[in-house]
Amino acid sequence: MEELPVPIMVDILSRLPVKTIIHCKCVCKKWLDLISDSYFANSHISRSYEIVMIHHKSNYEDKRAAGILKWVEVEDKLDHHHLHHDPVMSLDLNLAPIFQWSDILPVGSVNGLVCLWQCGPQHENTYICNPVTREYMILPRPRFYKDNLAISIVYSFGFGSLTQEYKVIRIFHGAIPEDSTPPCRPHLLEAEVYTLGTGRWRSVGPVSYSLIHKIYGPFLNGHAHWTVADHDSPERICAFDFHKETFELFPSPPPESEENFLSLGVINGCLCQSDTDHEYTFTVWMMKEYAIKKSWHKELVIQQSISYDLDLPFLEPLYIIKGLKDGTILMASYSDVLFVYCPRRNVIVDPETFDWYFRGFAYRPSFPRLRNFENERVHVF
Repeated sequence: MEELPVPIMVDILSRLPVKTIIHCKCVCKKWLDLISDSYFANSHISRSYEIVMIHHKSNYEDKRAAGILKWVEVEDKLDHHHLHHDPVMSLDLNLAPIFQWSDILPVGSVNGLVCLWQCGPQHENTYICNPVTREYMILPRPRFYKDNLAISIVYSFGFGSLTQEYKVIRIFHGAIPEDSTPPCRPHLLEAEVYTLGTGRWRSVGPVSYSLIHKIYGPFLNGHAHWTVADHDSPERICAFDFHKETFELFPSPPPESEENFLSLGVINGCLCQSDTDHEYTFTVWMMKEYAIKKSWHKELVIQQSISYDLDLPFLEPLYIIKGLKDGTILMASYSDVLFVYCPRRNVIVDPETFDWYFRGFAYRPSFPRLRNFENERVHVF
């Protein structure tokens, strides 16, 4: 294999499982250099399959710790599904001294990179890490940061296909004036963008829409998406274009008689909106054609009555993590319960894989090296 041309070697190695590729880096210096090159990373991402990443804190006493990014592969067969946690691929964030004893939240993932927000009372920082290469970078502090004046901060992390740039978008919701009357809006809605490799945040000006605080907006088709908090808005979704760096209202599903806990996600490449209402019902809408309002379709309606034996938190938000081939949906509650809904059998299953203090998100492992970005402080776990 040493005599093969580089493109053929890259083609062969990029088809191997990620763990095997990591082992190949130890074979010889030539393979190490080859796998560390951006040409290999770009070739591999096109073949990389999506897994589930779980940011897990194991118990109540550990909830202020940074947590562990746990690698979960999904065996996606038509007749059964199995979640497999590989502890060897886990990344303990507590290994980095700067993360220890602080609250860390994942706020977006694209092309193998994960954006993390450190939101403890003593620290408020943003990081980018690659769990495969074990690298992380510390972004400079933005102009607006969390203090007593902040109601919430929402994030998204995306990639501009035209510019080939990775960007973090962060929206600061300032305090509501004391003399306000309902419906109330924050007096400050400011957005800042950070392009990896530039070393600085840039203001993209005030935001016209108050957004529901769900930590981060899902990335799809070059846009971030959030639910709009203003009930009188003509559309209930706001999108940010990572190329144009502009905000605009986005076509949303037909309004239901009563909406309670709206959240956005992505299922098999389609934007989806889920809602949990006071009738113990979980509804999922799916946009079959991106940005086409008429393509919204009510994909499923789940009644709690199908699983009385499970402790389903249907009176709180549920969010979708990943959709599988046969329509099965992996979802979780904000009280840290993981569920699998199987539409063919119309049942909900608790896989009992993780307990307490976790957040799950779809993750596509890859090998882009953070050291390839200029003007960044890059560290290794």
